[in-house]
Order: sequence, then structure tokens, then C-alpha cells
Amino acid sequence: MFDLLPDLERLKTKRSKKLEDAVGKGKVGKGFMTDLEHFTRPLQGKAVPGAKKSSEGTAGRDPKLRPLKQEVYRFQRSAAAQESEQMDGAGAHETRARIEQIQQTPDLTLRCTELDKDGNVTIRAGEFQKSELCAQHGLQPRDLRKIDSKFVNQMPAILVRKHAILVNLLHIRALIEADRIVLFDSIGTPSSYSQGLLVYELQERLRSNSSSNTGVGELQQQPFEFRALEAVLISVVNSLQSDEEVLVNLVQNLLAYLEESVDRSKLRELLQYSKRLSRFEQKALNIRDAIEEVLEQDEDLAAMYLTQKLNGQTRDTDEHEEVELMMETYLKQVEEIVNHVESVSSHVRTTEDVVNIILDSQRNSLLLLEIRLTILTVGLSTGTFLSGLFGMNLVNALESSPEAFFIVSTIAFMAIFSLTFAGLRAMQKVLRKIN
Repeated sequence: MFDLLPDLERLKTKRSKKLEDAVGKGKVGKGFMTDLEHFTRPLQGKAVPGAKKSSEGTAGRDPKLRPLKQEVYRFQRSAAAQESEQMDGAGAHETRARIEQIQQTPDLTLRCTELDKDGNVTIRAGEFQKSELCAQHGLQPRDLRKIDSKFVNQMPAILVRKHAILVNLLHIRALIEADRIVLFDSIGTPSSYSQGLLVYELQERLRSNSSSNTGVGELQQQPFEFRALEAVLISVVNSLQSDEEVLVNLVQNLLAYLEESVDRSKLRELLQYSKRLSRFEQKALNIRDAIEEVLEQDEDLAAMYLTQKLNGQTRDTDEHEEVELMMETYLKQVEEIVNHVESVSSHVRTTEDVVNIILDSQRNSLLLLEIRLTILTVGLSTGTFLSGLFGMNLVNALESSPEAFFIVSTIAFMAIFSLTFAGLRAMQKVLRKIN
């Protein structure tokens, strides 16, 4: 029916041909014509004063009184408007709900795993609000930025506070106190496995100290914060050593291959490994700088004795031999890693220089070949010029001479040979001067 709406206004005087065809083919019943004429009859209303009769014999009507087609279109527009209002209402309701949710959202949380001084996991992957952590551990909100994994591109650091030590080294973000250590987890990241190893290592070290009185004396004499800090440093150094071993082996194998032959794909791999080596070197340097920064501050070293602070004991700023020796030990290990990586990086740069020299030499060989071909082309063009002169349709005395062809050919070949030999000899002189 809606396909025939454009013809409805003319049904009073003339039936639509399209509708007649539909009736003739049996697609529309004959009773449909009568019903359609009834439903499409204009609505009765008052005639407009002064309106002229139309050509179809209908009187002027009020424009507001529309036929069925316009009423249908008006109904469709009103339905679409109602649907739009409903959608707008739903969107506004969703927006208000989202705003209320944001307003009711608590402070940002951190996921933590806590171990006590005996190595027992008291809290595993618990979520705490930042404000709660600051109040519980006596920290400032700016301190949590260093141990929050949501902030990327942070420099490694070891911060000493009044009652805690904050550590941010590689994959480890920890808060060490006199009787517990809090590890801030980053679940779902590549460092989750390393953090799991750290928890296991902490449990072993702490339990071995408190299980019996038959342990090693020096380990038992160390306070809890030093044993926890040493476990963290051990995990950091082991992670650096494992990454260094894998990366250095790959680079050395690639350099050994390039010493035998220069391959384009291997050069691309060398570029990638060189970038990875530079990033690893910078990472190791940052860790070394973080440890050196702590060693340079006597106040921070003395403030690391958290157990004595908890017991109410005081300590002079120059009495920090124990923690200083421990930090220097792992500083030397990190420096060894840095020196090894720097030597490998120097080897890579040397190899790159040698490869560039080889490529320059090959490029120069191609240029020399191009110059030789150019000299030969100039000599051949001279002979071609002589033959072209005699190939012109000009009459001279040499057409009937039997010796003219041999004479001209000999002159042409001598000119080609002379010019080619002179050009190559001049090029050799230039090469001798350069070398």
C-alpha cells in the first residue's frame, strides 16, 4: 500500500496505472479499490474563502486538512520523534548514572601482598586504598607514586622514610618496615613471574632465620629490614644477570656470523639487538645510580635501621657499616653487569664500523665499474661517429675505392682504442693519488 502512496491524491479523478496493473495481475483484490477510495477521501472541513476551484472540480480546502498519505507521514514523524525522545531519555539516565558512579568511586587502590617477619603471607593480592596505605604506614601520597605500577617510565629509586624503606627496582615495588614487607603486585604483566619468585625467596630467607636456633650466626644477627632488602637486591641482580646472559649470547652469535659474511637480514637483526642492548644498558645504569645515591647519603643509611627505631634506640649518622657493606656488594655486581654490557656494545659499534667500511668498498667498486663502462662508451661513440659520416647519402671519391672500407675501419678502431686507453690510464693515475 505504501508503495502506491504517491498516486493516492489522483484516485478521485483518475486511477493509477500502477494500481490497475496490480489489480489485473491479481496481486491486489478488487475490493481493495473501494476501500482505498473511501480511506483516501479528503477530510471534510470548511472551505477557504476566496479559494478557486481546482481543475479537478474540488473546492479550496483548509491546508491543515490533509489526505491519508500526509496523515500517515505525520504519524511516522511523530513516532520517530517519540522514539528519539525515549533514546534521549535513556542516554540522559545512563549519563546521570555514570556521573553518580564516578562521584561514588572510592580512592584509587593498590594490590598488595604482605609478609610478616617469619615469612608467612598474611595478605595475598589484597586491594587497599591509597589513603589507607598512607595512614597505615606513615607515608605521603607522593611516596606512593614511586611504588605504583600504574605510573610508567619511572626511574629506579630507594627511598628511606621515617618508618619504612620504599624500593622501586625493575619489577619490584616494595615497602619494607621493621616487622613486615609489602609487595605491590602487577598481575597480568610479564614481571608477575619474577614477583612470584621473589615471594618464594623471601619466605625461604625469613623462615630459615626464625625456624630454629641452629642457623648461621650472621644471618640471624641481621635485622628484618636488611634481610628483606637483601632479598630484593638479590632478585634484581639475578634478573639483570639472566637478561644479560640471553641478550649477550644473541649478540655475540650474530657478530660471529657477520665476521664471515655480510647479510642484509643479519644487519637488520643487528640493529634490533643494538637497540635492545642500549635499553638494557640504560636500565642497568639507572639501577646503579639508584644504589649509589643511597650510599652517598649517610643520613639515609643510618635511617635504614628500622628495628632499632622501633625499639627506641638511636643511631649516629656515621654508624652504618653493615648496611653500607651490603649495598656496596650488590653495587659491585651491578657495575660488573654494566661493564660487560658496555664492552659488548663497544664490540657492536666496532662491527658496525667494519660493516660500513665493507659496504663503502663495495660501493666504490661499483662506481669504478661505472666509470670504466663510461670510458668505453665514449670510445665506441667516436667510432660510431666516423661510421655515421660515411653512412650519409653524400657523394665523394671513396665510393668506388676498394681500399676505403679498410682504411676507415682501421681509423675507427684506432680512435676507439686510443680514447679508451687514455681514459683508463687517467683513471688509474687518480686512483694512485687517492691511495
